[in-house]
Amino acid sequence: MADRVAVITGAGSGIGRASALALMAGGWSVALAGRRKEALEETAGMATGGHSLVVPTDVTDPGQVEALYGAIREKFGRLDMLFNNAGGNVPSTNFGDFTWEMWTKVVAVNLNAMFLCANAAFRMMRDQTPQGGRIINNGSISAHTPRPGSICYTATKHAITGLTKSLSLDGRAFDIACGQIDIGNAATEMTQAMSRGVPQADGSIAAEPVFDARHVADAVLYMASLPLDANVQFMTIMATAMPYIGRG
Repeated sequence: MADRVAVITGAGSGIGRASALALMAGGWSVALAGRRKEALEETAGMATGGHSLVVPTDVTDPGQVEALYGAIREKFGRLDMLFNNAGGNVPSTNFGDFTWEMWTKVVAVNLNAMFLCANAAFRMMRDQTPQGGRIINNGSISAHTPRPGSICYTATKHAITGLTKSLSLDGRAFDIACGQIDIGNAATEMTQAMSRGVPQADGSIAAEPVFDARHVADAVLYMASLPLDANVQFMTIMATAMPYIGRG
């Protein structure tokens, strides 16, 4: 399929960067969204195919999200896929010590921004000709099983599962598919602490394995490349030996 257009949030590093490079290598045109222009330009410079559009964006700001989709419409004329990837967290904190400021900071990017980006993508896909597209939300292993001291991250990732399911239903009338990829311990800046040891459900501290984020990117490319009459509703990809199954 030619002229496929995607937008990826958090495209300046980690899973977002790896996924953008995989899509562009597959011939996609990709709008690269994130807060840091230099990091986005670095991602664009690493591409081996496709086309890119660098759009510095704070995805927690409704006006900037609107401008992002306006830039996509002006440059490419349509949108086929959103990888709703940007997210963040605060240091591990027991619930009794968790503050309102910490809560609102995580909710702003992990839930509010996911809504803003999905909502704008949905409207663009609904209103374009030909109609339709795909939204892929970045969930987490934490959408199933929490870590100690992760109250807000866990709550927001559970919320993304609800967002994904509701979008899947609301999108059917407009040929808009929605799926979710739940990732466990991909090697990125966010998982650097895994090798040093992180809290476990039994109160111990243990190092955990990680895996190459390139495998996440390959999974996103697969999900994105399906025809719109097929959908990966949920996919879990994780380090084989991470203590996910027994963590709960």
